[in-house]
Amino acid sequence: MKHRIVVLGAGYAGTYVAGNLTRRLSPADTEITVVNAEPVFVQRLRGHQLAAGQKIEAPQLADVFAGTGIRLRLARVTAVDPERQVVAMADADGGGELGYDTLVYALGSHVADHGVPGVAEHAFDVAGRPSSLRLRERLDNLDSQGGRGGGGSVLVVGDGLTGIETATEFAESRPGLSVALVARGELGARLSAGARSHLRRACDRLGITVLEHTSVEAVEATRVLCADGTALASDATVWTAGFVVNPIAAAAGLEVTENGQIVVDRTMRSVSHPNVYAVGDSVHAIGDNGRPLPMSCASAGYTGMQATVAIVGGLTGRKIPNTKLVYTFNHISLGRRDGMLQPVDDEGLAKPKYMGGRKAARIKSGILKGSLWATSHPTFGLPKRQRHLAAAPDASAGKAAASGEKAVA
Repeated sequence: MKHRIVVLGAGYAGTYVAGNLTRRLSPADTEITVVNAEPVFVQRLRGHQLAAGQKIEAPQLADVFAGTGIRLRLARVTAVDPERQVVAMADADGGGELGYDTLVYALGSHVADHGVPGVAEHAFDVAGRPSSLRLRERLDNLDSQGGRGGGGSVLVVGDGLTGIETATEFAESRPGLSVALVARGELGARLSAGARSHLRRACDRLGITVLEHTSVEAVEATRVLCADGTALASDATVWTAGFVVNPIAAAAGLEVTENGQIVVDRTMRSVSHPNVYAVGDSVHAIGDNGRPLPMSCASAGYTGMQATVAIVGGLTGRKIPNTKLVYTFNHISLGRRDGMLQPVDDEGLAKPKYMGGRKAARIKSGILKGSLWATSHPTFGLPKRQRHLAAAPDASAGKAAASGEKAVA
């Protein structure tokens, strides 16, 4: 009987792991299924660009996994039962359960509202493709209402990397809009002095109003209310004040941290359930510097690489190496023609030097293009003969079709 590997989530981490497992494991011995709610791969790092009105590729997952032998199940994960080793799902046909021998949990994260009233009802975000497209539609309406010169106000709450990229992208792409960025503390507080100055110059150049040391206590349809009693008018409030993981892992009884991330050992294996691995934003992974890795695309790659070699080693009897778990720099876009690369030290603090300008923007663009290529080629050029063997139909594929599971060939 084949060993059943189920990967939950087809973001940067999940797609990477599924493709590499297929490349390294024999299709005669293993069966890999990816469960994802959306039919396309979402370039989450480019959500702000999509909302700004740019064309962002969204490869069909059926095409991404074609010829690899990976089975794609389009469904929303509703629960995990690690004792019975099954995953509960909901889809257009009612869903069902999917059994596993090894589970890779890569459900990622979503916007954290921090309990602020009105965020869910009135705020937009750029964390997913549907939400980015809803925001895009809203901005289109504001532009059309303002006539040829555009019009309307956009308030971006949160000055982390997502907030900075969103505010600068909107100001550059839609110059008719009035864009403001709300920062709880000093703008770019975690950047070096030089990078902070560069960021301020970019905001000035793009006409962005920066509101520092401002805390939002409520979001309404046309304004936000601040802790000091100030009311800020807003035709579109974009919430970028942090992320939180899906509560499914905690509800399943897996050992998690206070914020819901799965606690793992050095190989990304759950410390409470050894046949469960966690990668990406879902995992509480301690990096080589002794600190938890931040939620990021880079962390998705490193944790995914470590989980892959651990699963392969466990199934083949090979030695399991420790791959790198590092976080070395932040790459920040400031529109299409400007950017910053900020190196960080082992404490996660900004180093004094940084790179800014067009060169940094080109490097950031190259990183994003490389991430898309890697996702669109999950087996990294698996030889055609092996791809053909991996895609060969078997009895389990017939069962999958009968149950509504999509077997990608």
